Amino acid sequence: MNETTRGVWFGLSAYTLWGCFPLFFALFEGVPAFEILVHRIVWSCVFLALVISGLRRWPAVSSALANPAQLWRVLGCALLIAANWGIYIYSVETRHVLQASLGYFLTPLVNVALGMLVLRERMGPWQLAAVALAGMGILIQLVMLGELPWITLALAITFGTYGLLRKQVVLDGLSGLFVETLLLLPVGLLTFAWLGYSGASHFGDSLYTGVLLMASGIVTAIPLLLFAGAARRLRLATVGFLMYINPTLQFFIALLVFGEPLSQVQLASFVVIWLALGLYSWSSWHYRPRVPAGQN
Repeated sequence: MNETTRGVWFGLSAYTLWGCFPLFFALFEGVPAFEILVHRIVWSCVFLALVISGLRRWPAVSSALANPAQLWRVLGCALLIAANWGIYIYSVETRHVLQASLGYFLTPLVNVALGMLVLRERMGPWQLAAVALAGMGILIQLVMLGELPWITLALAITFGTYGLLRKQVVLDGLSGLFVETLLLLPVGLLTFAWLGYSGASHFGDSLYTGVLLMASGIVTAIPLLLFAGAARRLRLATVGFLMYINPTLQFFIALLVFGEPLSQVQLASFVVIWLALGLYSWSSWHYRPRVPAGQN
């Protein structure tokens, strides 16, 4: 198996696991999203510390912790990813997975918009048209349903902004996520202790619940390790196309497993955003830099 094929399998595995996250978080019956988030932070940090020890990545972590200017950006990343995780868990808990999947479909276009607004990146006319179409898709729900799809927008904006800040941090994905969870760990541990002291913790309810909460850390880290393997072996354009596996799986899980209703207005909104994604993907592929033969 050559490196490109290996990278594709890593990417497929990572995005398939991310796409199946609703099935995992739906197992936490009766546990509030806030408490699941706390455990996800704590146990992710523990598991990632073990992985980083095994891979001998501590020099990168120490360097990041010794750089105050970079640490502020990492803290911003940490707060954004924690907000994203919390909103996502809430979307599964309240059976709004369709809104969540739409948020992750929308994320690449939010990245484009942030690149234009914040980094002053120049975008082609087709990419601008794709962003405008995506805005129209959200507007359809706002006008026709009379409500703002806040879960969709919150997930897309927090993850898109996270990506923007993350580009400014010189850390690989694994080390970066560990430092992010490490910065959140004190708050996580204090909240964990407070939940236990107040009698509101579900950690000791049963072995099943306790194991699930601890497993949230492993479930968080494994797709990231697979993604890192894919990113090292594949072109960015290939990784970008594989990314749509995640929200597509969430979309079908919401419809076929959770039985969430899909109104005509929501379907119209999805179709418009899918068209925007198709236009954006086509323009990115069509105008990509030519790579000499033999390079990935």
